Amino acid sequence: MTRQVEYFPQLVAAYIRDKLPADQQYASLFSKPLAELTEAEIQQLIQLAQQQELRIHRFKRSMELPRVQKVLGMLKGLYPSNLLDIGSGRGAFLWPLLDSFPTLAVTCVDMLDYRVADIQAVQRGGIEQLQAVQADVTRLPFAEQSFEMVTMLEVLEHVPDTRRALSEICRVARQFVILSVPSKEDDNPEHIHLFAQHSLRDLLLEQGVRRVSFDYVPGHMLALAHKG
Repeated sequence: MTRQVEYFPQLVAAYIRDKLPADQQYASLFSKPLAELTEAEIQQLIQLAQQQELRIHRFKRSMELPRVQKVLGMLKGLYPSNLLDIGSGRGAFLWPLLDSFPTLAVTCVDMLDYRVADIQAVQRGGIEQLQAVQADVTRLPFAEQSFEMVTMLEVLEHVPDTRRALSEICRVARQFVILSVPSKEDDNPEHIHLFAQHSLRDLLLEQGVRRVSFDYVPGHMLALAHKG
């Protein structure tokens, strides 16, 4: 018996409804409010996507990365009113975030236009609290203190001008910033920085945050900065 692949149901359904033309035979699957779709109806949408060879693998509910689990746990203790996620990429953090906090207003930033387009497709498909913008972390197109929480996982080590990036993140954050970075050297040529706890703390304190706490998961360091 073939094991059924499990997806993030609302997210994969939203993406499919935006990407596929409405099938007259299954018109209700495309017109019905997303939140009202049954599990069986979402499975029908997935089957339609597979028949038309729409790539939906990014929405598979696989084992969450330890750093993602840790950050979701932090958020459950803080429960922000809105959140900016920088470097959302393929959704390794974004999809579990939206699944865990279905009413949270989330804005995403990524430098790659096709990543932004995928996230915008999910928004158009019915995840109305989601927005996505193509932008550089060193030049964020938002006003000061626009977001109660800013998250940036596995991005800072790629950014040449880390001070400028942290300045922008702290500028648009109202209360909290969560970062994750590698905690040890690796062979990824795109990782141009390796941060020690004291150096990352100093960089954040330079931007005016009041305190910084740290936690670790295998291979990664997480920082929670408080502005208030």
